[in-house]
Amino acid sequence: MRDYKNIRAFKVADELVISIYKATKDFPKEEIYGLVSQLRRAATSVPTNIAEGASRQHKKDYLNFLYIARASLAETEYLLHLANQLGYLTNEVFGIIEQQKQAVAKTLYGLIESVSMEAT
Repeated sequence: MRDYKNIRAFKVADELVISIYKATKDFPKEEIYGLVSQLRRAATSVPTNIAEGASRQHKKDYLNFLYIARASLAETEYLLHLANQLGYLTNEVFGIIEQQKQAVAKTLYGLIESVSMEAT
């Protein structure tokens, strides 16, 4: 079993989740069960799926979880865009989180490529 805590993609995804939790704490109260909840769940799904995939014995299973993490990151990206468009995130905060999201995307892509090569 791989130690997910040592996987770079997990670490940067975890940092993104923390930033999103902090950024959404001041969203309007009417969004608590809507946009806030959905954004937090989508973002949390990224490191969660990396961790769960790392525990799988077979590389193909690991890859499936990494693909789910990538899809959750895409969902997170849209929800961040929406929050910014609605004025819930300032452009400054959105820019910082967007940079973190890009770092997650790059490291996750690299991890997927690496595991894909090992699986074949």
